[in-house]
Amino acid sequence: MNRATAAADKTVGLTGLHGPPQTWKENLLRGVLMLIGAVPVAALLAAAMQLPAGAAELSYLGDWKLVSAVPAPWAPSPDKVDAAEVKELVGKTVTFAPKAITGPKVFVCKGPHYKLSDFSADMLFEGQFGDMHDADHSKDPLQLAHALGFTGTSFKTLETGCEIDWHFVDPRTVEIGLNNFVYTLKKQ
Repeated sequence: MNRATAAADKTVGLTGLHGPPQTWKENLLRGVLMLIGAVPVAALLAAAMQLPAGAAELSYLGDWKLVSAVPAPWAPSPDKVDAAEVKELVGKTVTFAPKAITGPKVFVCKGPHYKLSDFSADMLFEGQFGDMHDADHSKDPLQLAHALGFTGTSFKTLETGCEIDWHFVDPRTVEIGLNNFVYTLKKQ
C-alpha cells in the first residue's frame, strides 16, 4: 500500500452513531445506501403529488355554493319548468362534513355514506342521459354531458346514500340534477 492510499484509508475524523471513527470509504458507502433508501420514498411522494384531477383524492368535504342552474336536457320543455325553486337555491351553500350534509332542506342528509365512483355519460343524473338515448337513439349521452361542461368519457361521481349524486365537472365544480334543472356548485 502506498503512502497516499494509506492516508486515504485513515479515519477522517467522523464518528458513526454507535461506533468508532469511519474511513472515507465507509462514509461514502453509508451515504450511497442512505440515498438509495431515500429514492423510493421520494418517488412515492412525487407520485402522490401528481394525482390526476379525477383521482380518488377529490376534496369534496367543505362548502359548495350553488352558482347557477339551467333547464335539464330531459325536462319536458323549458317553458314547463318551475323556476321558483331555482331562485330559492342559487346563492345558497351546501356543506359536506364527515357525518352530515347541511344546507337548504332538499340537500340535508344525516349520516351520509360517501363513495367516489366513475360513471359513464349514460349514468349521469340518475341515468337520465341513458333514458333519453333509449327513447331516441339520436340523443348521445356523451354529447349531452359535454354540452353541460363535462370532459372525457368517465366522470367522478360522489354517491352519498342520500337522494342526490354529485357529478364532478372538475375538482372544484360539481353538477346535480334536481326537479328538471341542472345546478352547478363551486367549491368555496
